[in-house]
Amino acid sequence: MGVVINQLFKLSVKYFSAITAIITVIPLPVKAATFLVTERASLGGNDQVNWESLGKVFNPSAPAFSAFLPNSFSATSQRGLGLDINITPTKNPQITPPFVFQTLPSPGIRSNFGLGDFILFGGIDPTGFIPRPPGTPDPGTKGNGEPFSISFAQPVFGAGTQIAVDTSKLKIENSIAAFDNANNLLGTFSVPNISSLALDNSAVFLGIRSDTANISRLVFSSSAPEYGLAINQVSILAVPEPTYTLAILAFGISGTFLKRRQRFDINTMSK
Repeated sequence: MGVVINQLFKLSVKYFSAITAIITVIPLPVKAATFLVTERASLGGNDQVNWESLGKVFNPSAPAFSAFLPNSFSATSQRGLGLDINITPTKNPQITPPFVFQTLPSPGIRSNFGLGDFILFGGIDPTGFIPRPPGTPDPGTKGNGEPFSISFAQPVFGAGTQIAVDTSKLKIENSIAAFDNANNLLGTFSVPNISSLALDNSAVFLGIRSDTANISRLVFSSSAPEYGLAINQVSILAVPEPTYTLAILAFGISGTFLKRRQRFDINTMSK
Protein backbone atom coordinates (compact mmCIF):
# COMPACT_ATOMS: atom_id res chain seq x y z
CA MET A 1 0.00 0.00 0.00
CA GLY A 2 2.84 2.35 0.84
CA VAL A 3 4.25 1.88 -2.66
CA VAL A 4 0.89 2.82 -4.23
CA ILE A 5 0.58 5.98 -2.12
CA ASN A 6 4.11 6.99 -3.03
CA GLN A 7 3.34 6.51 -6.72
CA LEU A 8 0.14 8.61 -6.41
CA PHE A 9 2.14 11.40 -4.82
CA LYS A 10 4.61 11.31 -7.70
CA LEU A 11 1.73 11.45 -10.20
CA SER A 12 0.21 14.50 -8.49
CA VAL A 13 3.56 16.28 -8.63
CA LYS A 14 4.02 15.27 -12.27
CA TYR A 15 0.69 16.71 -13.41
CA PHE A 16 0.55 19.68 -11.02
CA SER A 17 2.30 22.07 -13.45
CA ALA A 18 -0.03 21.10 -16.30
CA ILE A 19 -3.14 21.64 -14.19
CA THR A 20 -1.79 24.99 -12.96
CA ALA A 21 -1.09 26.12 -16.53
CA ILE A 22 -4.66 25.32 -17.57
CA ILE A 23 -6.20 27.13 -14.60
CA THR A 24 -4.16 30.28 -15.19
CA VAL A 25 -5.72 30.84 -18.63
CA ILE A 26 -9.30 30.57 -17.29
CA PRO A 27 -10.75 33.66 -15.59
CA LEU A 28 -11.63 32.63 -12.05
CA PRO A 29 -14.90 33.85 -10.50
CA VAL A 30 -14.57 37.37 -9.13
CA LYS A 31 -16.97 40.02 -7.99
CA ALA A 32 -19.11 40.95 -11.00
CA ALA A 33 -18.41 44.24 -12.75
CA THR A 34 -20.97 46.05 -14.89
CA PHE A 35 -20.36 48.74 -17.47
CA LEU A 36 -22.34 50.99 -19.79
CA VAL A 37 -22.68 50.21 -23.49
CA THR A 38 -23.81 52.99 -25.84
CA GLU A 39 -23.50 51.16 -29.18
CA ARG A 40 -25.69 48.19 -30.07
CA ALA A 41 -22.84 46.44 -31.89
CA SER A 42 -20.58 46.79 -28.83
CA LEU A 43 -23.04 44.85 -26.67
CA GLY A 44 -22.28 41.71 -28.68
CA GLY A 45 -25.88 40.53 -28.46
CA ASN A 46 -26.89 37.11 -29.74
CA ASP A 47 -30.64 37.39 -29.11
CA GLN A 48 -33.30 40.08 -29.37
CA VAL A 49 -36.93 41.00 -28.86
CA ASN A 50 -38.72 42.87 -31.64
CA TRP A 51 -41.99 44.38 -30.41
CA GLU A 52 -43.75 43.49 -33.65
CA SER A 53 -43.71 39.93 -32.32
CA LEU A 54 -46.43 40.87 -29.81
CA GLY A 55 -48.89 40.84 -32.70
CA LYS A 56 -50.41 44.22 -31.85
CA VAL A 57 -49.31 47.27 -33.82
CA PHE A 58 -51.18 50.56 -33.47
CA ASN A 59 -52.35 52.08 -36.75
CA PRO A 60 -52.75 55.89 -36.42
CA SER A 61 -54.90 55.99 -39.56
CA ALA A 62 -57.38 53.49 -38.09
CA PRO A 63 -56.87 53.48 -34.31
CA ALA A 64 -58.39 50.55 -32.45
CA PHE A 65 -58.62 49.87 -28.73
CA SER A 66 -57.60 46.25 -29.37
CA ALA A 67 -54.07 47.45 -30.23
CA PHE A 68 -53.43 48.71 -26.70
CA LEU A 69 -51.35 46.67 -24.25
CA PRO A 70 -51.68 46.16 -20.50
CA ASN A 71 -49.06 47.85 -18.35
CA SER A 72 -47.65 44.43 -17.49
CA PHE A 73 -47.24 41.70 -20.11
CA SER A 74 -44.87 38.94 -21.25
CA ALA A 75 -42.81 38.49 -24.40
CA THR A 76 -40.43 35.90 -25.83
CA SER A 77 -37.08 36.55 -27.50
CA GLN A 78 -36.11 35.10 -30.86
CA ARG A 79 -34.19 32.33 -29.07
CA GLY A 80 -37.00 31.53 -26.63
CA LEU A 81 -36.00 33.56 -23.57
CA GLY A 82 -39.00 34.73 -21.56
CA LEU A 83 -39.33 38.38 -20.56
CA ASP A 84 -41.77 40.20 -18.29
CA ILE A 85 -42.34 43.86 -19.13
CA ASN A 86 -43.80 46.34 -16.67
CA ILE A 87 -44.58 49.93 -17.67
CA THR A 88 -45.30 52.03 -14.60
CA PRO A 89 -48.89 53.33 -14.91
CA THR A 90 -49.43 57.05 -15.29
CA LYS A 91 -51.63 59.01 -12.92
CA ASN A 92 -53.15 61.00 -15.81
CA PRO A 93 -56.45 59.31 -16.84
CA GLN A 94 -56.35 61.00 -20.27
CA ILE A 95 -53.25 59.09 -21.34
CA THR A 96 -53.79 55.91 -23.34
CA PRO A 97 -52.46 52.49 -22.30
CA PRO A 98 -49.11 51.42 -23.79
CA PHE A 99 -48.92 50.38 -27.44
CA VAL A 100 -46.53 49.38 -30.22
CA PHE A 101 -46.21 51.50 -33.35
CA GLN A 102 -44.00 51.55 -36.42
CA THR A 103 -42.17 54.84 -36.80
CA LEU A 104 -42.93 56.31 -40.26
CA PRO A 105 -43.29 59.74 -41.88
CA SER A 106 -46.60 61.59 -41.54
CA PRO A 107 -49.39 60.48 -41.53
CA GLY A 108 -47.47 57.79 -39.65
CA ILE A 109 -45.95 58.31 -36.21
CA ARG A 110 -42.61 60.09 -36.30
CA SER A 111 -39.76 59.67 -33.82
CA ASN A 112 -35.97 59.82 -33.75
CA PHE A 113 -35.63 56.05 -34.08
CA GLY A 114 -34.72 54.42 -37.37
CA LEU A 115 -37.28 54.51 -40.16
CA GLY A 116 -39.52 51.44 -39.89
CA ASP A 117 -38.53 50.48 -36.32
CA PHE A 118 -41.25 48.98 -34.14
CA ILE A 119 -41.48 50.99 -30.94
CA LEU A 120 -42.86 50.10 -27.51
CA PHE A 121 -44.47 53.31 -26.25
CA GLY A 122 -45.75 54.15 -22.75
CA GLY A 123 -48.90 55.96 -23.94
CA ILE A 124 -50.03 59.38 -25.11
CA ASP A 125 -52.63 62.05 -24.31
CA PRO A 126 -54.72 62.18 -27.52
CA THR A 127 -56.38 65.44 -26.43
CA GLY A 128 -53.02 67.18 -26.84
CA PHE A 129 -52.98 66.96 -30.62
CA ILE A 130 -53.28 70.45 -32.11
CA PRO A 131 -53.42 71.06 -35.90
CA ARG A 132 -50.35 72.99 -37.06
CA PRO A 133 -49.53 74.66 -40.39
CA PRO A 134 -47.12 72.71 -42.64
CA GLY A 135 -43.51 73.21 -41.62
CA THR A 136 -44.38 74.19 -38.04
CA PRO A 137 -42.25 72.34 -35.47
CA ASP A 138 -44.12 69.72 -33.47
CA PRO A 139 -43.23 70.10 -29.77
CA GLY A 140 -44.55 66.66 -28.97
CA THR A 141 -47.54 65.58 -26.93
CA LYS A 142 -47.75 64.74 -23.25
CA GLY A 143 -47.71 61.04 -22.45
CA ASN A 144 -46.64 58.34 -20.03
CA GLY A 145 -42.92 58.74 -19.42
CA GLU A 146 -42.79 56.55 -16.32
CA PRO A 147 -40.06 53.87 -16.12
CA PHE A 148 -40.03 50.66 -18.16
CA SER A 149 -38.90 47.49 -16.36
CA ILE A 150 -37.79 44.36 -18.25
CA SER A 151 -37.20 41.13 -16.29
CA PHE A 152 -35.51 38.07 -17.82
CA ALA A 153 -36.59 34.48 -17.11
CA GLN A 154 -32.89 33.59 -16.88
CA PRO A 155 -30.12 36.04 -15.91
CA VAL A 156 -28.15 37.41 -18.87
CA PHE A 157 -24.70 38.88 -19.46
CA GLY A 158 -26.07 42.06 -20.97
CA ALA A 159 -28.96 43.80 -22.70
CA GLY A 160 -29.90 47.20 -24.09
CA THR A 161 -32.10 49.21 -26.41
CA GLN A 162 -32.43 52.65 -27.96
CA ILE A 163 -34.55 55.01 -25.88
CA ALA A 164 -36.31 58.33 -26.55
CA VAL A 165 -39.22 60.51 -25.46
CA ASP A 166 -42.01 61.95 -27.58
CA THR A 167 -41.02 65.57 -27.93
CA SER A 168 -38.90 67.75 -30.21
CA LYS A 169 -35.51 69.35 -29.51
CA LEU A 170 -35.48 68.77 -25.76
CA LYS A 171 -32.24 67.94 -23.95
CA ILE A 172 -32.91 65.10 -21.54
CA GLU A 173 -31.11 62.48 -19.47
CA ASN A 174 -31.92 58.87 -20.31
CA SER A 175 -31.09 56.30 -17.64
CA ILE A 176 -30.63 52.54 -17.28
CA ALA A 177 -30.30 50.45 -14.11
CA ALA A 178 -29.54 46.73 -13.74
CA PHE A 179 -30.57 44.41 -10.89
CA ASP A 180 -29.77 40.79 -10.03
CA ASN A 181 -32.32 38.11 -9.08
CA ALA A 182 -32.18 39.22 -5.42
CA ASN A 183 -33.06 42.79 -6.51
CA ASN A 184 -29.58 44.08 -5.70
CA LEU A 185 -28.55 47.07 -7.80
CA LEU A 186 -25.67 46.07 -10.08
CA GLY A 187 -25.18 49.42 -11.80
CA THR A 188 -26.93 52.55 -13.01
CA PHE A 189 -25.94 54.99 -15.75
CA SER A 190 -27.35 58.15 -17.37
CA VAL A 191 -26.61 59.60 -20.80
CA PRO A 192 -27.68 62.99 -22.25
CA ASN A 193 -29.59 63.03 -25.52
CA ILE A 194 -31.52 65.51 -27.65
CA SER A 195 -35.01 64.23 -28.40
CA SER A 196 -36.54 64.89 -31.81
CA LEU A 197 -39.07 63.61 -34.33
CA ALA A 198 -36.58 63.58 -37.20
CA LEU A 199 -36.61 59.87 -38.14
CA ASP A 200 -32.80 59.99 -38.09
CA ASN A 201 -31.97 57.05 -35.77
CA SER A 202 -30.45 59.46 -33.23
CA ALA A 203 -32.18 57.87 -30.23
CA VAL A 204 -29.41 56.94 -27.79
CA PHE A 205 -28.58 53.28 -27.18
CA LEU A 206 -28.44 52.33 -23.51
CA GLY A 207 -27.14 48.92 -22.49
CA ILE A 208 -25.40 47.26 -19.57
CA ARG A 209 -22.92 44.37 -19.72
CA SER A 210 -21.59 42.25 -16.88
CA ASP A 211 -18.71 39.79 -16.65
CA THR A 212 -21.10 37.19 -15.24
CA ALA A 213 -24.65 36.23 -16.18
CA ASN A 214 -26.26 38.06 -13.26
CA ILE A 215 -28.53 40.66 -14.90
CA SER A 216 -32.13 39.71 -14.12
CA ARG A 217 -33.87 43.05 -14.60
CA LEU A 218 -33.31 46.35 -16.42
CA VAL A 219 -35.11 49.61 -15.73
CA PHE A 220 -35.22 52.43 -18.31
CA SER A 221 -36.28 55.99 -17.47
CA SER A 222 -35.89 59.62 -18.53
CA SER A 223 -35.60 63.02 -16.89
CA ALA A 224 -38.81 64.17 -18.67
CA PRO A 225 -41.56 61.81 -17.44
CA GLU A 226 -44.27 64.17 -18.72
CA TYR A 227 -43.47 62.99 -22.27
CA GLY A 228 -44.12 59.45 -23.47
CA LEU A 229 -41.16 57.09 -23.08
CA ALA A 230 -40.29 54.76 -25.96
CA ILE A 231 -37.82 51.97 -26.74
CA ASN A 232 -37.13 49.92 -29.86
CA GLN A 233 -35.94 46.31 -30.12
CA VAL A 234 -34.04 44.92 -27.14
CA SER A 235 -30.67 43.28 -27.83
CA ILE A 236 -29.60 40.54 -25.39
CA LEU A 237 -26.29 38.84 -24.62
CA ALA A 238 -27.62 35.58 -23.19
CA VAL A 239 -24.68 33.12 -23.27
CA PRO A 240 -20.98 33.18 -22.33
CA GLU A 241 -18.52 34.51 -24.87
CA PRO A 242 -17.01 31.74 -27.07
CA THR A 243 -13.48 32.08 -25.63
CA TYR A 244 -14.76 31.46 -22.10
CA THR A 245 -16.80 28.44 -23.19
CA LEU A 246 -13.82 26.92 -25.00
CA ALA A 247 -11.62 27.41 -21.96
CA ILE A 248 -14.10 25.53 -19.75
CA LEU A 249 -14.37 22.77 -22.35
CA ALA A 250 -10.59 22.47 -22.57
CA PHE A 251 -10.32 22.19 -18.79
CA GLY A 252 -13.01 19.49 -18.70
CA ILE A 253 -11.28 17.45 -21.40
CA SER A 254 -7.91 17.83 -19.68
CA GLY A 255 -9.40 16.76 -16.35
CA THR A 256 -10.94 13.65 -17.92
CA PHE A 257 -7.66 12.75 -19.56
CA LEU A 258 -5.75 13.10 -16.28
CA LYS A 259 -8.26 10.92 -14.43
CA ARG A 260 -8.02 8.19 -17.06
CA ARG A 261 -4.22 8.38 -17.08
CA GLN A 262 -4.10 8.14 -13.29
CA ARG A 263 -6.51 5.18 -13.31
CA PHE A 264 -4.30 3.43 -15.87
CA ASP A 265 -1.15 4.07 -13.83
CA ILE A 266 -2.78 2.85 -10.59
CA ASN A 267 -4.00 -0.33 -12.28
CA THR A 268 -0.52 -0.88 -13.71
CA MET A 269 1.10 -0.43 -10.29
CA SER A 270 -1.27 -2.85 -8.62
CA LYS A 271 -0.31 -5.68 -10.97
